[in-house]
Amino acid sequence: MSKSINPRMDLLHDHVPSNYALVIAAAKRARQINAYYHALGEGSYEEYVPPMVSTTSRNQLTIALEEIAQGKLIVDAPKEVD
Repeated sequence: MSKSINPRMDLLHDHVPSNYALVIAAAKRARQINAYYHALGEGSYEEYVPPMVSTTSRNQLTIALEEIAQGKLIVDAPKEVD
């Protein structure tokens, strides 16, 4: 049984220049969200940005993708290496 991707890929592609940029940005933001939730448990969260969307998901990667789909996280094209 396949699980659908939420948010849909066509919504994500409206906000990113490439699949590569999407993967890199979503993974980086998911790690930041994870650090935020981890810091909450320790009582210090000032240096971490909380999730920028209202969601019912507990999955950090899904939250990051929702931020991208809603335009809350701006993704630039990766820099080319000479």
